[in-house]
Amino acid sequence: MTYRLYYTDAYTLTFDARVRSLDATGTRVVLDRTAFYPTSGGQPFDTGTLNGARVVDVIDDDEHGDIVHVLADAWPGTIGDAVTGTVDEARRRDHREQHTAQHLLSAIAADRFGWETVSVHFGADRSLIEFAVADITPEQCASLEQHADMVARAPRAVTVGFEDAASALGLRKPPTREGEIRIVTIDGVDRSACGGTHVRSTAELLPIVLRGTERLRGRVRIGFLAGQRAMARAALDAQLLAAISQQLTCAPAEVPDAIVRLTVRNGELENERRRLRTQLASVEARALWETAHIGSDGTRTVRVAQHALPLEEVKPLVAALVTLGGVRVCATSESPLGVLLAVSSDIPLDCGRALRDALVAVGGRGGGNAAQAQGTVPTVDALVDVVARLGFAT
Repeated sequence: MTYRLYYTDAYTLTFDARVRSLDATGTRVVLDRTAFYPTSGGQPFDTGTLNGARVVDVIDDDEHGDIVHVLADAWPGTIGDAVTGTVDEARRRDHREQHTAQHLLSAIAADRFGWETVSVHFGADRSLIEFAVADITPEQCASLEQHADMVARAPRAVTVGFEDAASALGLRKPPTREGEIRIVTIDGVDRSACGGTHVRSTAELLPIVLRGTERLRGRVRIGFLAGQRAMARAALDAQLLAAISQQLTCAPAEVPDAIVRLTVRNGELENERRRLRTQLASVEARALWETAHIGSDGTRTVRVAQHALPLEEVKPLVAALVTLGGVRVCATSESPLGVLLAVSSDIPLDCGRALRDALVAVGGRGGGNAAQAQGTVPTVDALVDVVARLGFAT
């Protein structure tokens, strides 16, 4: 069994130990003692080095009570080697801050709003707490954030102790294990059974910032940042805002209004573009219709090939063509690969059936109705095949 130094001191980053076992590849090392935290309880594993060898994963072998250190390369020594381990300081500090902030937020949410924490996730960009509640209002989020900030500024001591699960009192959640359990206490705020790494004082958590909510399966997730991660994100947000305000040639506080004006203007321009596209399509359609090949049955055949534009861009042209009557139209695009078949109302052809038959033959998909159908194909060669099957020259 590996002795876990992080259980009693989450600030120990350098330690001495001995190799107790190695796997056949030499990349999975078990020590007699370690400060490396394994992935557990939503908290990611530590990284660092063992005698300079990079530790890229840390696994909790719960069955044997061992901590397995996964190395980037095979261990060059043997069992019994003396080892100096070094845990990455920035990653450990970040995990301490995010995990303790989660305890604080979960405790306040339970006390003030009655929200039960269902699960937690500590991600690279933000951490998440999932609450067993159907909805959370912006006002409740603001209250939770403000109260967490107030409590953290007190500040409150964060301590670790060990008690028997059967007699441990005042826990936010009943323990899931029997026997001796590790309890993390935020003085006067929370007592939780937890094996993670934590700060010594809530002052280390400041600032605590909530970063939005999302609904999932009848529950709500709240994103948050704490400590140096929150400060780094605030600095980045300030840089981004400064860059945006410079591009918009306005003060940072004026950015929201400037974006609204741009959005409105963009909508106006898009409407104008569509109007002009429709006008242009009518002119182009007339030219294509008049020069189209006319078959023995009097039907005109028009082939429209797009290379860099999607089919959506050519639909106004197709619509203008079929209104002229007596015409079959096949439009294709190579970005993405697609085909559209349409006929005017006086042509006895079921586009949906005709295109489906052609697509099935080449492994494509699509469908439509008698007047118009659209589909996709896997390759350019398949597109050429479909066009030929529909009776259009490529």
